[in-house]
Order: sequence, then C-alpha cells, then structure tokens
Amino acid sequence: MRHITLAKGGNTPQHTHAWEHEVYVLEGCGELYTPSGYKPIMAGDCIMVPPHEEHQFRNAGDDVFKFICLVPNSAP
Repeated sequence: MRHITLAKGGNTPQHTHAWEHEVYVLEGCGELYTPSGYKPIMAGDCIMVPPHEEHQFRNAGDDVFKFICLVPNSAP
C-alpha cells in the first residue's frame, strides 16, 4: 500500500508496469491518464488500473491531491 500526495500542478510520470493496482482517492481532485485520454477523479473515487496500461495521475485542483495505491506483494 502506498500513500501518494501530489502538490498543486504535480503529477506522476506516464508509465506502465506488469501488475495492476487499485487506487482510492482520499482528498482533492485530479485526472487519470489512460490510452483513451484524461478522466476527472476526486475524493471517494476508486480506480482499477489494469496491468500493462499506460497511466498517469495529476493534480487538477488548487489544493493537494492525495490517494492510496494498492499493489500486489510481487510488485517491486
């Protein structure tokens, strides 16, 4: 389990990996990039990112954007 906080204007890199992960948004509003484009996400949303799917999270608000990311035990 990982707790991630993105400051205003912050983002994760666009990337892929061999494992899925589940995300629960705790605070703020953001956007999730997938091959079909950016989708708005906000506090209370649950997201499933499939294995090998390119993705990115970015803060789309004026405050911090916080989420929990769950990954399999086998992930590095």
